[in-house]
Amino acid sequence: MIPGLSVEIGREAVVVRWPLLLRVLSSAVVGGGLAEARAVINLHVPKDDPCVDPPGMIETFARRAAVHEPYVGLLTSAWTEHATVGEAAGFGFHAVAVATVGLSNRIAAGRSAARPWVPSTINTIVVVEADPEPAALVNAVITATEVKALALMEASIGDGDGGPATGTSTDAVVIAATGRGPRARFGGPASELGWVIGRAVREALADGIRGWKERNP
Repeated sequence: MIPGLSVEIGREAVVVRWPLLLRVLSSAVVGGGLAEARAVINLHVPKDDPCVDPPGMIETFARRAAVHEPYVGLLTSAWTEHATVGEAAGFGFHAVAVATVGLSNRIAAGRSAARPWVPSTINTIVVVEADPEPAALVNAVITATEVKALALMEASIGDGDGGPATGTSTDAVVIAATGRGPRARFGGPASELGWVIGRAVREALADGIRGWKERNP
């Protein structure tokens, strides 16, 4: 684990905390985009929850769990107590990936029809001990997404229409950097930072997909 990083996994949520400010790029429903945060909250909600006020829902949990602002918030209908963790290190970089996996609304990007928003079911949080440039954070989002598609393909997860799934209809991804460690200009899969991120994400998602299949035979 990255020194100082805390990963709390429970029935209500997954909370990733850092004592200083993380530089974050994400598709989070609260605090998404490029931001700074001390924590990432991945909050469990029921599948039928209309989620009319995501900021309020996450704020209520944050107060109860003593998670201090600024934070980035995600929602998921996957069971957060089954979150999986992957780690990798190399080239002076260290990455920790935390994933929650539910596969009830699988799709194939570019082929499946548009669907209404529902709480995200594959949420991937990555924290890197590195000092990446903004473009490298964008690269890293792409790398994590490519790894997700590969993990689903390797697990023979289909989209329900006879083809391979690339994800679910509302997946979310968070890449957070401590600012410590080596500088990184690139985060693509062939770069040193991207290689480390890819290994961590693949471990977390492979375990998460395997667990979901075991619980849903």
